Amino acid sequence: MTEKRTFAPIFRDRYFLSNMRNTFFSKIILVTALVFSLGSFANDNNEPQENDSQVNSSEEIQAYISHHLADSHDFTLYSYTNDAGERKHIGFPLPVIVWTSQGLKTFMSSEFHHNDDGHVIVDKDGVKLTKIHSKIYELEEGATAVSFDEEHHATNAHKVWDFSITKTVVGILLAGLLMLWGFSSLARGYKKSPIPTGFGRVLEPLVLYVRDEIARPNIGEKHYRKFMGFLLTVFFFIWILNLLGLTPIGFNVTGQIAVTVCLALFTFFIVQFNGNKDYWKHIFWMPGVPVLMKIALIPIEVLGMLTKPFSLLIRLFANITAGHAVVMGLVAVTFTAREALGVGGSLGVSFFLTLFISLIEILVAFLQAFIFTMLSSLFIGMAVEEHDHH
Repeated sequence: MTEKRTFAPIFRDRYFLSNMRNTFFSKIILVTALVFSLGSFANDNNEPQENDSQVNSSEEIQAYISHHLADSHDFTLYSYTNDAGERKHIGFPLPVIVWTSQGLKTFMSSEFHHNDDGHVIVDKDGVKLTKIHSKIYELEEGATAVSFDEEHHATNAHKVWDFSITKTVVGILLAGLLMLWGFSSLARGYKKSPIPTGFGRVLEPLVLYVRDEIARPNIGEKHYRKFMGFLLTVFFFIWILNLLGLTPIGFNVTGQIAVTVCLALFTFFIVQFNGNKDYWKHIFWMPGVPVLMKIALIPIEVLGMLTKPFSLLIRLFANITAGHAVVMGLVAVTFTAREALGVGGSLGVSFFLTLFISLIEILVAFLQAFIFTMLSSLFIGMAVEEHDHH
């Protein structure tokens, strides 16, 4: 009880916006709904498309998994083939925002009709755009169709600067709104009582866990409060995104290398900008070491400084991506093993294996958030530690 009383004012005054009004959140929710609740749409293009065919062989399944692990310019909830043999996609489009040779162009991703092999051309004020392997290309002047070389690389089109609201961006915004709502609610609860109520009872033990089991032991009593905001943000951000990735919605945010690179860079810059003189001295001029050895160790220490964020980003990216790939691979057992096990047998094996791996993935979702936060606090603690040299 004492810990809760001492932590409440710190939580309320330093790290969260406890004085936010309810109307502010109403405006956020309204704007988000107007932007993204554009309704479901179906691809009415009757022409068969290459990446819309039924997935049966191992090669097709592998290509399907790779496609769905990547980011997407639209949000497809599910697909089906109707009685006429036409492939339909149920979901909603997302805004496409690209910088072309003729300036900024914006439109909805539904204009690509779910095509991802460069066959659909979108003409925007004379600028012809197409989508190839989830990347948007601009055709050269005078070109009416994309030409490919033997390796299926576009020869008469080039990539554009893409600032689109993709599925990954939607996931990040959703996680941010959930964190803002949850922690603001917890902060307002501390105004009324030192004991939280409602959903705050779920959040407070996790906040105290990050403080007492991660920040304090690794950073120390003197400095840990300064970095609590970052550590809490990165822990809950990764954890929420990992949990969203286990839902049928299909988010794979922490499985995108660009996201994990940004998270690791935050840790890297925080460590470097808060490193004290002892930290830099142990990198460039280690005390108690012969001069020649100091010169030899400097490049090793600099390399070690750079490999720390690399280990952070690769660990998170690889574990989350591998988990999603395994789950989708086990689902594919329904198709690959139906000749040997029959439809019922393959479906049953796929269901129980997928359920088992999904339960493990729930643990991994928390574990990866914990490991990233723990290592970040450890690196910060090494940078701010004060050494006594005798």
